[in-house]
Amino acid sequence: MNIFGKKVNWLLILTSLGFFMAMMDAMIVTTASTAIRLDFQVSVATLQWALNAYNITIAAVLLVGVSLGERWGRRKVYNWGILIFTVGSVLCALAPMMPALIAARVVEGVGASVMTPMSMAILTQALPPNERGRALGIWSGIGGLALIVGPSLGGFIVAKLAWQWIFWINVPIGLVAIGLSRRYLPESVGQTDRLKLLDAFLIIVTFTGIILGLSLSTNLATPMLARTALVSGVAGLAAGGWLLWRQAHATQPVIPLMLFKSVTFTGGNLATALLYGSMYGVIFFLPQYFQLGAKATALTAGLKLLPWTGTLVLVAPFAGRAVDRWGEKWVATLGLFLQGFGYGLIAILVQQQKTYSWLVLPLMLAGMGLSMAGPALQKAVLGAVPAIEIGTASGIYNVFRLFGGALGTAITVMIFEEFSGGGTSTQFMTGFQMALLGTAVISWLGLCWSLRLR
Repeated sequence: MNIFGKKVNWLLILTSLGFFMAMMDAMIVTTASTAIRLDFQVSVATLQWALNAYNITIAAVLLVGVSLGERWGRRKVYNWGILIFTVGSVLCALAPMMPALIAARVVEGVGASVMTPMSMAILTQALPPNERGRALGIWSGIGGLALIVGPSLGGFIVAKLAWQWIFWINVPIGLVAIGLSRRYLPESVGQTDRLKLLDAFLIIVTFTGIILGLSLSTNLATPMLARTALVSGVAGLAAGGWLLWRQAHATQPVIPLMLFKSVTFTGGNLATALLYGSMYGVIFFLPQYFQLGAKATALTAGLKLLPWTGTLVLVAPFAGRAVDRWGEKWVATLGLFLQGFGYGLIAILVQQQKTYSWLVLPLMLAGMGLSMAGPALQKAVLGAVPAIEIGTASGIYNVFRLFGGALGTAITVMIFEEFSGGGTSTQFMTGFQMALLGTAVISWLGLCWSLRLR
């Protein structure tokens, strides 16, 4: 079969489209965040949930979504995911206030939680082994394109229309994708293990409780918020403990704890959480800095991110070759160091009030670091398990990636709130600088785990 034949072209387009939409929605909201905050008159601590609600939901529901696809049919669940994502986009665009937007982002996250794994599964299942590598490379490249297009497109839409349109554009794309997928994508099923709905519920409570507890901990002076933070944190930790107990005693666990006996598997996942925790903290604050601190428009702010996001895509193919030549350990370690170094350098240059041209090189270094460490850690995690466990290991890897991103955003916001102290421009800049230094430290903490890879 020719990989550029009509049948395979539709397969690539329609599976890549779902991955692209899911990735795009995580990125496009970043340059629209300032407009959303000003429109709803909310704090930075509240604003973070426009990003975190989406990522936490994906991380919490992802493993359940994969199970549903294996049981009911991958194409069917993929289409249901796109439909739910599209409905969530409509609800986001119509949201009259911040709580409604957060709830709508949860709906989007439920849909997106199956779009990426099901699109990969459909593509892999439909092609013979000798064509999968090239097809998955194209699939990854198109999804990665969202990292470049997302912030810039979000800035353009906010500048020319309104922030609500970053969600409206999903509607026609989603409906067309569903119609074409029903016609051109093949159906397939996999293993039909019993669904673990209680485990899914415990994952949701664990993630949400911990992140909410951390987010509210910056307002402990208010008795009600202090109690809510305590209850949320305790509930999250208790649910996490119960989840671990269930996984340890289950015959077919959602998260096989035996995999974590491997130092490489455990270290790779923890380093991944820190890598993306650092990245998501920066992507949350950097567009706000460009708009509020550097007085850029939303469109200009998106374009100013291109040295960072563009480097991610340009370096990724070379990073893969570097991993094959020098091994996961050293490529991941160098990547984590470079990312932290880039973010720390940006914080120093911002403090010195340097112009944007000074920030280009640190942005490129940070992008280079992320594009090196990401594939190296992914290869380390998947290579540390038997072939039969690769699907489960991939799901766990993505859970760590997304939960790490949400946790990193929450911690970065905590640092910002601690040092900003108010709403003036000077206070924002102080909070931003300290938040950037925090993301550098988070990335460097990953070195403790990447150096343990084998």
